[in-house]
Amino acid sequence: MTVSIVHRACGIAMATVGAAVFTWWLAALAAGPEAYAVFLDVFTTSTGRLNIIGWLFGVGFSLVFFLHMSNGIRHLVMDTGANYELRGNKRTSLMVLIGGPVLTLLYWLYIVVAR
Repeated sequence: MTVSIVHRACGIAMATVGAAVFTWWLAALAAGPEAYAVFLDVFTTSTGRLNIIGWLFGVGFSLVFFLHMSNGIRHLVMDTGANYELRGNKRTSLMVLIGGPVLTLLYWLYIVVAR
């Protein structure tokens, strides 16, 4: 039940927040350098690194993405007719709830170390 609610909430967050930020980014690009600079100022510092809002948005959005993707893969396996036993279903639900944050951590460690 929890994983289902998290999956739906993540999908809604990606659809609404992601679409709004993407639209803002496209509009800033189309409006010119000044508008794009305002967009960048919200998420980055003057040196080009992420500020606190950029970190919160980046980590939060990638967490939402990895949770949603992990549960989508879980449902893809269930669509084949597998994993309907209670024990296996609970195990994969826990894998989703643990795997999403772990994948997010690995992703951001890669970004920070590669930089």
